[in-house]
Amino acid sequence: MQYMQKLQIWLNSQKAAMRSLRLARNHSSSAHERLVYEGWILYDTGYREEALAKAEESISIQRSFEAFFLKAYALADSSLDSESSKYVINLLEEALRCPSDGLRKGQALNNLGSVYVDCSKLDLAADCYKHALNIKHTRAHQGLARVYHLKEQHKAAYDEMTKLITKARNNASAYEKRSEYCDRDMAKSNLSLATELDPLRTYPYRYRAAVLMDDHKEAEAIAELSRVIDFKPDLQLLHLRAAFHDSIGDYVSTVRDCEAALCLDPSHAETLELCNKARERINEQK
Repeated sequence: MQYMQKLQIWLNSQKAAMRSLRLARNHSSSAHERLVYEGWILYDTGYREEALAKAEESISIQRSFEAFFLKAYALADSSLDSESSKYVINLLEEALRCPSDGLRKGQALNNLGSVYVDCSKLDLAADCYKHALNIKHTRAHQGLARVYHLKEQHKAAYDEMTKLITKARNNASAYEKRSEYCDRDMAKSNLSLATELDPLRTYPYRYRAAVLMDDHKEAEAIAELSRVIDFKPDLQLLHLRAAFHDSIGDYVSTVRDCEAALCLDPSHAETLELCNKARERINEQK
């Protein structure tokens, strides 16, 4: 599937999600439920503070899983200090005390586990993920794998991701994540499978290019980056290829990639510095 086709599918899915939220809002049976849907619509369109206000208003009418979850989700969408993390934890715990179905509670437990990981409370995080798995929230395998990895239990982390791979429908991302929990050769194998399943994921190309550079296979590394740049010419990829060109003394190609990257962000300091140095070297060679 071509990049533009995949982008169109994503855009269509975003539009469909927004239509569903609006329909749900219009057919809400209560004021507190309507406020929650309005909050999600505001959040998804970039109005975070207004979404929080809707969640608080809904809670003031009736305490519900949906309102507490919306408030916790919106608050967690930023860098959390210690006090903010405690507040988000309390909100998610309040949500879990309210009636809801297993799917939603699994998501809340998964989110709670993520906050505990960020607070370095790994045992509490593991408990959340295991509880989520008990109610069939499959993605909790990934969170539990992260906990094992942070505890330096790397085989357990790898095995946990293997469980996710056997269950997930679209498991390209799971192969990609599992590559972080094994040695280099196994990582390359996992990332090859990720690319086979989803050729538009960029991380596998970056990883393979870095490995090739470490093995002093510069031309192959540049070719690998070129494959991903062909369908996603973003700033970081162009900057990385420019750095690869610079490392082998191809300063003309370095400048070319830097100029392309600067079209995307003219103020990117590292690219500006790399570009200026390459131009100086070109002038020195004349």
